[in-house]
Amino acid sequence: MGRSGRALFVATILTGSFLLFLVQPMIARIALPRLGGAPAVWNSAMLVYQALLLAGYAYAHAIGRLRPRTQAGLHLLVFAIGVPLLPIGLIDLAIPADGQPAIWVPWLLAASIGPLFLAVAAQAPLMQRWYARSGGGEPYALYAASNLGSFGGLLAYPLLLEPILTVHTQRIVWSIGYGLLALLVLACATLLPRVARDEPPIVRSPKPDARTIGHWIALAAVPSGLMLATSTYITTDIVAVPLLWVLPLGLYLLSFTVAFAARRATADSITRFAPITLLLFGGAIMGGFQERPIFNLAVALTLLFVVSVALHTALFRTRPEPDRLTGFYLAMSVGGALGGVFAGLIAPVAFDWTYEFPLLILAAGLLMPQQFLTASLRSMWWRPKTQTLALAVILVVIALLIVFRFFIPLAPFAENQLGPAYLILAGIGMAAIGARGPYLIVLAAALLLLGGYRSLSLSLDPGARTRSYFGVYTIRVTPRLRELDHGTTVHGIQLIGSEARERTPTTYYSEGSGVGQAMTIAPTLYGSSAQIGVVGLGTGTLACYARPGEQWRFYEIDPAIVRIARERFSYLSRCLPDPVIRLGDARLRIGEEAPASLDLLALDAFSSDAVPMHLLTREAFAGYARVLSPSGLLLVHVSNRFLSLEPVVAAAAREGGWSAARLAHTPSLLEGSGSASPSVWIALSRDRATLAALTARDAEWTGLQTTPGFAAWTDDYATILPLLKGFD
Repeated sequence: MGRSGRALFVATILTGSFLLFLVQPMIARIALPRLGGAPAVWNSAMLVYQALLLAGYAYAHAIGRLRPRTQAGLHLLVFAIGVPLLPIGLIDLAIPADGQPAIWVPWLLAASIGPLFLAVAAQAPLMQRWYARSGGGEPYALYAASNLGSFGGLLAYPLLLEPILTVHTQRIVWSIGYGLLALLVLACATLLPRVARDEPPIVRSPKPDARTIGHWIALAAVPSGLMLATSTYITTDIVAVPLLWVLPLGLYLLSFTVAFAARRATADSITRFAPITLLLFGGAIMGGFQERPIFNLAVALTLLFVVSVALHTALFRTRPEPDRLTGFYLAMSVGGALGGVFAGLIAPVAFDWTYEFPLLILAAGLLMPQQFLTASLRSMWWRPKTQTLALAVILVVIALLIVFRFFIPLAPFAENQLGPAYLILAGIGMAAIGARGPYLIVLAAALLLLGGYRSLSLSLDPGARTRSYFGVYTIRVTPRLRELDHGTTVHGIQLIGSEARERTPTTYYSEGSGVGQAMTIAPTLYGSSAQIGVVGLGTGTLACYARPGEQWRFYEIDPAIVRIARERFSYLSRCLPDPVIRLGDARLRIGEEAPASLDLLALDAFSSDAVPMHLLTREAFAGYARVLSPSGLLLVHVSNRFLSLEPVVAAAAREGGWSAARLAHTPSLLEGSGSASPSVWIALSRDRATLAALTARDAEWTGLQTTPGFAAWTDDYATILPLLKGFD
């Protein structure tokens, strides 16, 4: 095979992998307005993607025993089966109102994209096998091209496709790419050798045993799980930034490109120093540098990349002969799926913090290749007497550090002065590299002493921390207040000490805030039987604006928040003991309400990193207009550290015929002493008189800031890139 043939196979693999990583975010974007953002929906979707990917690899492995031209004909038939589903999207299947997402979402997604996803997922291992059968030589280097294509697709969607193309156009572009991929596969098929009808496929290498297959699965599972765990960890305990999930996934994919490259120098160098990196950076991560989020982020991402390269290099070193290639990739796919299920589905239920992160660091230390740093260290660990003595010294040192840390605190081991302990552990850990058991003992001690103990202590405090698929919630109590944190973001504060203090609205909801002023004037505008709706329950702070005779409804997507508000905070019990809470995606639940059934609706779903786009589209605002009375008020909370959401609301107001005003509230010294926080609220109404009555109360109400050329978000087009701020 010449250069042109190799280039054809590379182009085919790049194209297929690029399309594969466009499918998931594109389908999620298409499905969001229809299915909502409840975790049951997206957990089911993730399982569908994993199942289809596994099915694609299993299919590629199964047809590998057929004659080459038969494989080509069958694979092109699979491509043809998917054509009636183009342009890609969700089929018109009505989901029953009482349908279970765990049943209906997988069925809907599988029926909508199953054949398309299967054909695209299978082409990477299949093309590599065809490449080897066509005389192209070593096929594993093409896996690097496959992951380079995946990386390109990953970046292309949020950075290129979503910002410039509507969803409809994205569907057309992807469908054209699907057709191009089918043509490339057809071209590759013409290079396959002709064999006699009764000639069996060539299989010369021995079949791998169960232990080897299990090792492949483990080596693939740990980086996959660590990628998801890193995403959760950095957005929970470091800094919550939109699109941050792209970085861990991108580095994970690039690690395959490095580990499976034809030139081995980079992969081998990173692998050699990986145990040192794991020891130094793993301990540093657990120690935490929340006051230096960029540094902490860089450490976490470097750790992920180095570990992934080392474990994927171990996979490459144990790869079978090309005739066993598809089985090898199938085992890798199983491992990747298991890692994803552990970190993405099991961990949020089993743990109240991101414990999967240190557990996977330990698993990486167990699996990654290790070499003694010096010949003298190798001799020490190979001699039974010196080995026993060295292990005893390590255990004594660790025991002393634990005693000084937990039982006899000394100045050098204070909370913010763990440097000596860190240096001691790093030193003995590097001496243990190559002796896997002692190395793991030191690594575990570093994770515990440098930060793991803090998480364990919170876990041992009943009710102090709760975890759901939306993140980790921590409750901190002092003599004067009770605080709810979502990662590093404050989500609510309640004053304690007396009934009056417990009934006082705080943070973004103080009386001087936009929503506080609207709640105060509600009886004047709508009478004593006003109908009030709130999207986002939080700690239940807004309930303390409720008055007798008013009808209140909360819309909350996370059941964990409902439990926290009812059991750990007393806003509800003090002010609104039996509230109506609509559990589920707010847009879907509001769509079920009767027209003109609310007088005031407060949207408070945008103060963290997760911005539900479908709640800010033109169609969503039309839904709010439908459920509000003709003189109703809509309050939108747009305080956000990383996004400027005001242009989105301003554009929606302009196109929807809303009158709007903005209040950037800075608490006074007296108000701030009650734990009020700066906030930005936007008030909208279809009735100018209603808005005027609200804004007349405070001269700080102003018109909205508009961005020239910024179009309203729709269900067909939305992007957050123009809204990103710098890190505060």
